[in-house]
Amino acid sequence: QVQLVESGGGSVQAGGSLRLSCQASGSSSHTYLMGWFRQVPGKEREGVATISNGGVTVYADSVKGRFTISQDNTKNTLSLQMNSLKPEDTGVYYCAADSMIVMSDHTLWLKQNLYDVWGQGTQIIVSS
Repeated sequence: QVQLVESGGGSVQAGGSLRLSCQASGSSSHTYLMGWFRQVPGKEREGVATISNGGVTVYADSVKGRFTISQDNTKNTLSLQMNSLKPEDTGVYYCAADSMIVMSDHTLWLKQNLYDVWGQGTQIIVSS
């Protein structure tokens, strides 16, 4: 079983940058997808970015061109570089892993029900 621990959250002004990291431990070599999700109170958790074990990436339209997801398989880490941050990027960001389902349809890769392992979350606050 994979365990995930996020780090790198914090507060930043609009236009600034932050980098999130997710350290995976356990049987991380058996993950098919790893992704970042975010949630604000009263709203459903939404997919932000995901990357397959083959390096294919998918982004939510709201973050395309601003966020970059990457993984270092030698260190079992997942990262999310967030640039040009906006107040609407505020939320709790979760790292997640899909260790059970092989999904060929890329349009479904940002669906949270595809992921079975979750980190504890890290808070991002973007002020205007």
